[in-house]
Amino acid sequence: MYQNINKIYHAAIYVRLSKEDGDISSSAKLESNSISNQKALILDFLKDKKDIEVVSVRVDDGYSGSNFDRPAFQAMLEDIRRGIVDCVVVKDLSRFGREYIDSGKYIERLFPALGVRFIAINDNYDSLKGKNQADEIIIPFKNLINDAYCRDISIKIRSNLEIKRKKGECVTPFVAFGYRKTKTDKHKLEIDPSAGSVVQDIFKMKLQGMSQDAIANRLNELGILSPFEYKISSGSHYETGFRQKEQALWSSVTVRRILENEVYIGNLVQGKRTTPNHKVKQTYVKPEDDWIRIEKNHEPLVSDRDFEIVQRLLGMDTRTSPDQKQVYLLSGIAVCADCGAPMTRKVSTVAGKKYAYYLCSTNKETKRCSSHRIPEKDLEDAVLVMLKQHIQNILHLKRVLGFIGTVPFQEINMKKLQDRLEKKKQETERCKELRMMLYSDMKEGIVSKEDYVELHAAYGKRLRNAEENIRAIQKEMNSELEKADKSNTWLDYFVKYQDIEELSRTVVVELIRQIRVYDKKNIEITFDFDDCYQTLLNQLPAMGVDTVIDDDNNLQVKVKEVV
Repeated sequence: MYQNINKIYHAAIYVRLSKEDGDISSSAKLESNSISNQKALILDFLKDKKDIEVVSVRVDDGYSGSNFDRPAFQAMLEDIRRGIVDCVVVKDLSRFGREYIDSGKYIERLFPALGVRFIAINDNYDSLKGKNQADEIIIPFKNLINDAYCRDISIKIRSNLEIKRKKGECVTPFVAFGYRKTKTDKHKLEIDPSAGSVVQDIFKMKLQGMSQDAIANRLNELGILSPFEYKISSGSHYETGFRQKEQALWSSVTVRRILENEVYIGNLVQGKRTTPNHKVKQTYVKPEDDWIRIEKNHEPLVSDRDFEIVQRLLGMDTRTSPDQKQVYLLSGIAVCADCGAPMTRKVSTVAGKKYAYYLCSTNKETKRCSSHRIPEKDLEDAVLVMLKQHIQNILHLKRVLGFIGTVPFQEINMKKLQDRLEKKKQETERCKELRMMLYSDMKEGIVSKEDYVELHAAYGKRLRNAEENIRAIQKEMNSELEKADKSNTWLDYFVKYQDIEELSRTVVVELIRQIRVYDKKNIEITFDFDDCYQTLLNQLPAMGVDTVIDDDNNLQVKVKEVV
């Protein structure tokens, strides 16, 4: 065996095991690639090499070979630059790296330039022996194969993750604050009772008028752990680049992220970010249309209704005063009827007495609109009166609907769908019969084989189209039934406040979309579900009910007949 005993080489043993290698189910493959076995194989190889002295063992456990940004590898390079190491020994080329271009750069250019001997045992390669003609072809070819293997593994992993996401399986290592992975299935989410109650409190505080800053301060005052600290306390190895202090506290940004996350209404949204390929680790955000969203995938912490209201509030300019923890009662809801700008609350002191009023923010800042000034109490009293009247109208409607029912309308729509369904079913049966008759005609010589093939394909296409139409109609029927069950649930949002005697921020944001102020005597209110309210009023005549809204906004109804 050839050995150059004139020089003693100071070697670094380099071993690597990627996560993908560690996940391989074959025990034989796992054992052959294990860290301990790589070390043992290399040490056994070097035991009779008198010209090689081992000075370090560098281990990258759980790092991909698709790039060389690995801590142990970089530490080995630093030893080479400092002259501590002048020989690198690996089990084979795939353990050194699976990236074709950079692997070739190190083996063929950088190591020779630095006088570093490179040995890949299983590939029978030792740079000290010099390259023969076979090495000129085989070594780059093996690196190319290793690169292709890494690319193939990456594609398979991406494809597998995509399938899991579409099946509603959670594939992220860490889940949203308020949830945890079930013990029986790591891809399923369940509510974490402790963190979940904090999430529900955050939504309640927002509905009550607290700003994100105020909510964060309140949580910090109560000593409630932030999502980061909670994950750490739960034994998680979670890391973040947003931590600035020894203990990560709640912030307005953290609160807003929770308020905007639809995971809390049971929707699982994954696949938001990706990388161009397995070699580039820089991620980018995919278009929202490409996200994988599975609705009602797990138990929600917040109702759809509360979540929708909170999203509306987050879009409003509802900043609080420095000495206030909550926004004012009508902040963001009351707007100028002329320019549409929010009404701003101001306080004036006259003869030692304070007067609060609302005025147009455009007028306050630029004077380009009239003030539309209205005393705060007058505005709130008027809103309460109009809201109570609207709730009474809703109660009246609910009683009328309870009397006449809405079943006839549902039955009319369902009857139409049922008729369409029956026709399509008859069409499928007819196509099947024609195909059977066609076969008999061919056997008897009435239809040629060529005509049989053409007609059989045509009937098959008609059959498939009819079957697709049947599935679409059945889906529409299910949707119609769900719509009938939920079409008037909005009435209950108003009914639960039938005994209201004073306004609160929660009531305002739940029931009122906008208050337009014309002057101190004229305001206009758009209630939530106003479109549903108007639609229902328009439907009542067809049910045998006449409706009239009098000058005082009272709903008057007269039932002519029960339909």
